[in-house]
Amino acid sequence: MKFKFPLHIHLSTLFLLMTLVISGLIAGVSYQMSYDMLETSAQDLTQRASREIAGEIKGIIGPANTSVELLSYHQLTSAESLQERLASFDVFLPALENDAGLTSLFIGYDTGDYFFVHRLDSEEEHIKYRAPEGSRYQLRSIEHGNSAVEGKYIYLDAQMQVLAEEAHPEYAAEFDPRQRGWYRSAQGAAGTITTEPYLFFSIGKVGLTVAKRAQNGHAVIAADIPLSALGAALHRQKVTPSSQLVLVSRDGHVVAYEDLGRLIAVPAKPGAQGEAVLKHLDDFDIPALAGSVSSITKNMASQGIARTVEVEGEDWRVSVLPIALEGSEPLYLMTAIPKSELFATALKIRSASILITLLVILIALPVIWFVARAISKSMRILANEAEAIRQFEFDQPIVLRSHISEVNSLAETMDLMKSTVRKFMDMTHAVAAENDFEKLLPMLLRETMVAGEAQSGALYLIDGDKLLPFTAVSKNGEEVSRGLHPLDLDMLPTSLQTAIDQQQAQDAMLTADEVVAAGLNALCEQTEASWMVAVPLCNRQHELLGLMLLKRKTRISSAQLAFVGALSDSASSSMETRGLIRDQKALFEAFIQLIAGAIDAKSAYTGGHCARVPELTKMLARAACVQDSGPYADFDLSKDEWEAVHVAAWLHDCGKVTTPEYIVDKATKLETIYDRIHEVRMRFEVIKRDVEINCLRAIAAGENKQIAEARLAEEWRELDEEFAFVATCNEGGEFMAPEKVERLKLIAARTWLRTLDDTMGISHEEKQRKSAGSGASLPVTEPLMADKPEHLFERRAQDKIAPDNKWGFRVKAPELLYNRGELHNLSVSRGTLSEEDRYKINEHIMQTIVMLSQLPFPRHLRQVPEIAGGHHEKMDGTGYPRMLKREEMSPVARMMAIADIFEALTAADRPYKKGKPLSEALKIMAFMSKDQHIDTELFTLFLESGVYLEYAHCYMTAEQIDEVNINDYLHKAAVQTA
Repeated sequence: MKFKFPLHIHLSTLFLLMTLVISGLIAGVSYQMSYDMLETSAQDLTQRASREIAGEIKGIIGPANTSVELLSYHQLTSAESLQERLASFDVFLPALENDAGLTSLFIGYDTGDYFFVHRLDSEEEHIKYRAPEGSRYQLRSIEHGNSAVEGKYIYLDAQMQVLAEEAHPEYAAEFDPRQRGWYRSAQGAAGTITTEPYLFFSIGKVGLTVAKRAQNGHAVIAADIPLSALGAALHRQKVTPSSQLVLVSRDGHVVAYEDLGRLIAVPAKPGAQGEAVLKHLDDFDIPALAGSVSSITKNMASQGIARTVEVEGEDWRVSVLPIALEGSEPLYLMTAIPKSELFATALKIRSASILITLLVILIALPVIWFVARAISKSMRILANEAEAIRQFEFDQPIVLRSHISEVNSLAETMDLMKSTVRKFMDMTHAVAAENDFEKLLPMLLRETMVAGEAQSGALYLIDGDKLLPFTAVSKNGEEVSRGLHPLDLDMLPTSLQTAIDQQQAQDAMLTADEVVAAGLNALCEQTEASWMVAVPLCNRQHELLGLMLLKRKTRISSAQLAFVGALSDSASSSMETRGLIRDQKALFEAFIQLIAGAIDAKSAYTGGHCARVPELTKMLARAACVQDSGPYADFDLSKDEWEAVHVAAWLHDCGKVTTPEYIVDKATKLETIYDRIHEVRMRFEVIKRDVEINCLRAIAAGENKQIAEARLAEEWRELDEEFAFVATCNEGGEFMAPEKVERLKLIAARTWLRTLDDTMGISHEEKQRKSAGSGASLPVTEPLMADKPEHLFERRAQDKIAPDNKWGFRVKAPELLYNRGELHNLSVSRGTLSEEDRYKINEHIMQTIVMLSQLPFPRHLRQVPEIAGGHHEKMDGTGYPRMLKREEMSPVARMMAIADIFEALTAADRPYKKGKPLSEALKIMAFMSKDQHIDTELFTLFLESGVYLEYAHCYMTAEQIDEVNINDYLHKAAVQTA
């Protein structure tokens, strides 16, 4: 290539970008300035509207204040009858006729009388009040006479002639001026007061009332000022067509709006109860102002507040301004202006700027396109190469020649980067794929040697203050770690110590003496000075894990050293992660064996069951894996699945930690924490003493001594026989036939005399279980043996299993948690366990499933609860706790069921029984296979593979291993399979 030019020659192409930037800045600044101007203008317009509304209100209130002030001195305020008031009626006319904003004048007297004059201005009012044609004024009167209250409506024309007079007693009954707010406020004020806007009782319009207490103090004169004119004023102040202006009181009720018909809320249906009231702003159906009432505060600043709200995707400018009223609470002007209308001008400027910019771009585009095309060709190639790197495609090298020297340099750098990333990814993948910690470290060393182009290398692991050689590779690729010696951290060569202190890869020339002193002779062909690269391996806490030493012929380049350092970080992370996983697995393994050992140690009756069942399960699983024909020809277990089998087998009885020892170890029927036969024996002793005492008393009373003593001997003999029978029943060795149970009940019917309170010194729970009659006065005659209320333990809510439980348990629980009744337990037909005891023991498998289901097993161990929880299921679906059938269980779960049964039959460390001989155990299991209690195919495999014999030689005594002909049991299994 003849010509190479720097990149600045082509910077002229940036003019297009400058054009875009400048045009954009101009458009943005113009838009922002217009935006700010219109925002300020909107604020000024809102303030002006507030002032004009305030002026409108003052213009309306001012004349009314004057009229009320003058009338407060008039004799009309002292008139006591309607006639007197009509005589002075004409004093109201000037105010009503000259002030268009004042529509009503009225006086409320402290006697409850009321005199009201209203000017009828509209046809609507004539229709509403049914006023006679030509009516100009409506006069309302409430007069309290000596015996009754009289209410009247009087209609007059413009010449003050009475046109009609109506009696309205209901008006007098409903209205009392003394209860009105304007009356009470004026009575408590020294001057004229102005009420907050409200809905007039008399004419049903929104307005203010101006009132003043009369000079005589016996009346209040007032004037009503409708605010109808404010609606038009609000309409005039609209900034944009869609703007909304509302005047509200402090409590949020709307008192002025351009549409007067929306101010009043009336009952929802004709004839519904309730009066018309002012609508609240939240019910006014102006979404932009919804919730604005909450922004009103008592001491709001005169400039009010402004904010922006979004309604259905459109922004609105909302402001709240207080309007002060003399002698009254302020009103609040609320405005909502859509920004799309408010800033329409600014948006037009922005659109125009964008259009101009687009025109400039369209004109300049052809020129720029031709210039940029020539420049961008090489950049496009590099971009494609960068995309290939992003897609992790490293196969092809980057080949590019350009007139721009910077582009050539970039291409060369990217090619080196591509090669480096490829190497790094290859090494990372190789390391990540290795899960065995013992194999991982040699792989890390070899990969780092390749990256650093080293002839030999060694990897040391930290152990206290020493570095122990773990693996080493010579020039010939041989393992030579045995020829290396541990390195003392305090005796390392300076260069190696520096690398460890700075925690980064370092290279240095070691002299022959330093090589010998460090014991690195095995890495060198001969004792001579060598280039060594020290690569410290540290964890995330910057703690030293180990050290790699790479021996090179020449000094390593800075790029290779940086690469080796980066690779060492990945290697350290992998070492730490794999080490943590290894330690966690070791901890978990120790933990599950700890649980299993604790269960076996908990009861002498379990022995080494939890340790032997895993071994037998694995023996059977290995036998299934090696099958190349038959039903298990395709059966195999991965490494993760083997781990699941191991964990499940060790934890298959973990639920036994919840089973009380006194139930597991229950050797007699009356045994709980102790054997209660001692209590029964003591009662027999008491009865025998009582019999003896009765004998002595009879002799003392004159009975023949020989006869009395002979009767005593006979009664003692009978009691001794009965206790011997009860004691035999307690042992549980013989079947309890019905006649034995009946005899037991007859013996229990004997009575003895208790003279001590049996509620003293016992627990609170036992007192609660005792019946109400247990507190009878002493002495008390009680049966020799009984099932008492305190023997019954109710099953609590947490002890019950819902039919739709999430674990799928389908066992039926006894009604009681425990039944320790003496007769109930002594009457158990076989063995020593009652129904409640047997359920409690069987419950351990449910607890196993519940406990294991709550553990957050990783994905490959999520089958552990199913495997561990299925060893008491039967292939015909009659097992527990889920009543699963064969096809609903995994093969390993069915294997564990066989292992659990065989171990239990042959265990020789159970103190309550001897381990069965091999032949007897297999005979029992053959019948279980025939009855579909265990898997027939697996039992056949168990026999044919010789697993039973392998286990027997490992865990059974020599006396138990007798002659076995497996064909006898295979025949039974084959018959069942057929």
